[in-house]
Formats: sequence, structure tokens, C-alpha cells
Amino acid sequence: MICFLTSRTDLPNSDHSTLNPANGFKAAILRALPNPCRALAVCSDPDAPEITDFYAELMKQSYEKAGISFTCFRTLDGRNEDRAAELVRDAELLILSGGHVPTQNRFFQKIGLKKLLRDFDGVLVGISAGSMNSAALVSSQPEEEGEAIDPNYQRFFSGLGLTKKMILPHYQEIRNEVLDGLRVMEDIAYPDSFGREIFCFPDGTYLYIENGREEIRGEAWLLRDGVMRPLCADGERIEG
Repeated sequence: MICFLTSRTDLPNSDHSTLNPANGFKAAILRALPNPCRALAVCSDPDAPEITDFYAELMKQSYEKAGISFTCFRTLDGRNEDRAAELVRDAELLILSGGHVPTQNRFFQKIGLKKLLRDFDGVLVGISAGSMNSAALVSSQPEEEGEAIDPNYQRFFSGLGLTKKMILPHYQEIRNEVLDGLRVMEDIAYPDSFGREIFCFPDGTYLYIENGREEIRGEAWLLRDGVMRPLCADGERIEG
């Protein structure tokens, strides 16, 4: 399996239908994929088929615009979850969609995606929540109103185990955001980082995984024990 765990795959401030060439992502995905290929987009919310289909179509367009054609481009959500094993087994490109992290994680657990991926030897692309849920231990940053002050909101839970790196996406957006009267970074993420490492990715940065080797490509920061430090600059790569 080759993994691309991204903050987002499309160009920022675009209509979501163009793959981002930043840090070699577009070129690398084109090299990794068979052409044509069979794709499967796994939802973030199994009970929101309109959203699943809308973003799946935009993703399909972005790959086609880049030169990839598809023999099939399917979606996996609550409508066909009973066929999850068959659909994952048949895919050559598996896309884990963005969305609400806990909702997606519950769906992954329900369909047993972690077990299904043991025999998957294609290309996996994580987008935002999909990348966050790919970690062994998921850091589920509160994002909806009320979650940051909810004492029952679960901040950490088990993920797919594709990497040990906990990714916090869209850093360029959330670094100055406030949720429930709390600063998303200083009041939420920083305390969560004590005893842990959280890798902060702006859009255009991704974690590349192949044969057990991991490489961060693009601008990234490491948050550990309440301290943020730059890790990699745009256009650079760092292993480990």
C-alpha cells in the first residue's frame, strides 16, 4: 500500500475539482496509480448520501482533469456498507473523505475498515478527517459548536493504524480560530499535546508512506508538550 495523508488534495480557494501540484502531490499520485483505475471514495458520514455523492463527483473530476481515467468510481457509505469488504478488495484507489472525525471513525469501526486494509495493496489517499483517522491513536480536535466544552467529548480514540503520526489539518485556517470561546490552538490543541506529538499540516502538505517509510512533504509544524516548532518548509521533505 502507498498512502498519501493530506490536509486536502485540491487547490485552496478552488472549486475542489483540481489536484494540487504543491510539494509534488499531483505528480506523485499520477506515478502511483494505474491508468485507468478502479476507485472507491469512503464517506465521512454514512447517513449523508447527498454530501458523499457531491464530493465524490468533485474528487473524480479532479483526477480526470489530471489525466487519470476510471473503469469505475464507487462510493462506500450507509447505502452499501454490507458490501464493504468486496468494494475495498476491488479498489485500486481508496479515498478516505474529509468531514467530522468521530462520525467517520464510528463508520470505519462498523465496517471493520482497519482489518479490510490488511490485504489492500493499492493507493490510499486520506483527506483531512480521513488522514486524522488513519493514525493508530486519533487526535480528534473539537470542531463543532459545543464540542470544546463538552466534558463527554472524546478527544482520543483508536484509528486505522497506518501511521503513528497524529495529523492536525488546515493549520493555516485553524491557527487563529476560536471555538466555544476557546482558542483552537492555544487552549485546545496545546494542552492535548502534553505527552504526545501532533503534526500540523496546512493545505498542500501531506505524509507519504511506502514500504514502511514515512516522509512529510511540504510545510509542517510539530506540536509537542505545549511547544510548537517548525519542522519542514514548503517545497521541502523530511523523513521519519
